[in-house]
Amino acid sequence: MNNEQQLNQIEMSIEQAKKEIELKDMLIKMDNNPEWKKLILDGYFRDEAARLVLLKADYGVQDEQVQKDIIKSIDAIGYFRRYLATIMQRGYTAENALRSDEETREELLSEAL
Repeated sequence: MNNEQQLNQIEMSIEQAKKEIELKDMLIKMDNNPEWKKLILDGYFRDEAARLVLLKADYGVQDEQVQKDIIKSIDAIGYFRRYLATIMQRGYTAENALRSDEETREELLSEAL
């Protein structure tokens, strides 16, 4: 791979890292928003999850299809929470990659001169 190809690849990596960091920063901003905290963090991840777990154990709600629906709802909460955690992790990883890619880009540019 020649210098120009490496530089193009680094530039694409830098742009991708910036997008990942932007998403992480948006999520951090949302985590600090009281409405987000009340609606999603407390209301959905805690209160709705607890309600569904209690509903699953309710003797009056033992129909097989209802139980499957409850499990799907519980899984959905977990998947959404994992999605948000993945955004955060990818953002932090991208910050490290960005620093490295920017250093590599500078080296490639200085070699080209």
